[in-house]
Amino acid sequence: MGLAMVMFSAVDTTAKFLTEELHPIQIAWTRQLGLLAGAAMFFAIQGTALFRTSHLTLQVTRGLLAVCSATLFIFALRNVALADAVAISFLAPFIVTVMGALVLGEPVGMRRWIAVTLGFIGSLIVIRPGLGVMHPTAGLVVIAAFCFACRQIISRAIADTDKTSTTVAYTAVSGVLAVGVFLPWVWVTPTGNQIMLLAMLASLSCLAEICVIKALEMTQAVIVAPMQYTLIIWGTFAGWMVFGQLPDLWTWLGTALIVATGLYTLRREYMVSRAHRLKMRHSDSAPKSV
Repeated sequence: MGLAMVMFSAVDTTAKFLTEELHPIQIAWTRQLGLLAGAAMFFAIQGTALFRTSHLTLQVTRGLLAVCSATLFIFALRNVALADAVAISFLAPFIVTVMGALVLGEPVGMRRWIAVTLGFIGSLIVIRPGLGVMHPTAGLVVIAAFCFACRQIISRAIADTDKTSTTVAYTAVSGVLAVGVFLPWVWVTPTGNQIMLLAMLASLSCLAEICVIKALEMTQAVIVAPMQYTLIIWGTFAGWMVFGQLPDLWTWLGTALIVATGLYTLRREYMVSRAHRLKMRHSDSAPKSV
């Protein structure tokens, strides 16, 4: 998962660099091609069984939400510093918590509601709406985070019936087709250097997705999820090295609040999950009455 975050940061950095000359839709479409390449590998192994699903509508919807999230994020990168965009995107886990309670009926205690509130305050410190500190397109990152959260909620709803590889395949195909519709109006023939960067972006996207899938296959999501917050480290480093951009003090403070409350929320999820597993293990080992 940590390796995936490094590669995702490289993808975001490359995307921001390319937005200076290429349209975000063209970049997002190329990014989806990387995911499609990963889906092709799964198809070579599983064949048509890869597309067997009990939730066709949800799978397609998830794919559309995924590509919307990525496209909006790339649009925002045109005007928003990389580290700032990454910090705002950390709103997604808190939105997932709220939607999990409202849509899936997941139990959320008072402490987690407080953590969600503090995380939201942290995002306001980063964005500082109305003060003219952040470019208005930062709002696109908020919408992207909301789309990402909706995608995660759907993932939870279909996880028990559909394979992860199936979800990846539908996400890839839906994304490529959806963005491809707009491609003729924004297409710019890339130069040799741009082709190399686009190929690297697509390849790293594919490898990063595979690393995430492998990490989630090896252990629980709550165990590896904290590694997602290392994105702010790589994003800040890349923003400084490539674009000469560093977050200001308020952005650091807001990011620290978001990360701290996010890690606390993940810890609470882990403790609840662990208690549930211990309870189930105890009930399975208890003697059954005749």
